[in-house]
Parts: sequence; structure tokens; C-alpha cells
Amino acid sequence: MNQRLAQIALLVEDYDEAIRYYTTRLGFILLEDTKMSETKRWVVVSPPGDGGCRLLLANASNERQQAAIGNQAGGRVFLFLYTDHFWRDYDRMVLHDIEFIEKPRDEPYGTVVVFKDLYGNLWDFIEPRQQK
Repeated sequence: MNQRLAQIALLVEDYDEAIRYYTTRLGFILLEDTKMSETKRWVVVSPPGDGGCRLLLANASNERQQAAIGNQAGGRVFLFLYTDHFWRDYDRMVLHDIEFIEKPRDEPYGTVVVFKDLYGNLWDFIEPRQQK
């Protein structure tokens, strides 16, 4: 058996605002933006790289979903963005006004920092330590 997580739905307030944030400020690639109806689009973004898990940007369509925007994990780190060069990408993120909630730190598993996306979801940004 071979299974993998392919996409994660991320609730957003506005498709275009979210696309701008993820592509311009985080440097993600817009893979798909297909109109499904007058109010629904299929919008998929992904960080550049080897084709790991992608984000489906899902416009909140009711009060319950709107209440969960920015808090899909109950205040915990929700998403984990890995890089092959922490300081190069961290410096780029600083230039694009990404909101970090702490200073970068070294951990046994790698170099890491936590940031908030445009809606307040918490992310770990990590360069994993090389396995020996």
C-alpha cells in the first residue's frame, strides 16, 4: 500500500487575498484556480519544490467556517513548512513582512521559527537537521 497526504483544505476569507499572500509573500506557486460556481473556486497553492502536500484555499461559506478562519488547530501550530536553506528563506520572508512570533532557534530536529499567516494560523518554518 502506498498512501500520502496530497492536499489540506485551509479556510480563507477571500480567494484573491489568500492567493496574493501565499504567492507573493510566501513564494508559493498557484497550481490551479478553477471557477466551480458563482461563489466557489478550486484554488490550489504549493511551496516551490518537489511536489509535497498542497493547500486547497477554501473560502469559508458559513458562520461556523468563518469562525474557524485562522484557528483551524485551536491555537496550536497547524502547518509545517520545510526548507533546504533556512536563512535564505527566512531573510526573504522578513523582507515580505511575514509575522514571526518568536526568534529563530536551533532544536535537535533542526532550525525553526513560528510564524502567523495572514489569518493567524500558526506555522513552523523548519530546516530539518541532517540525519547521520
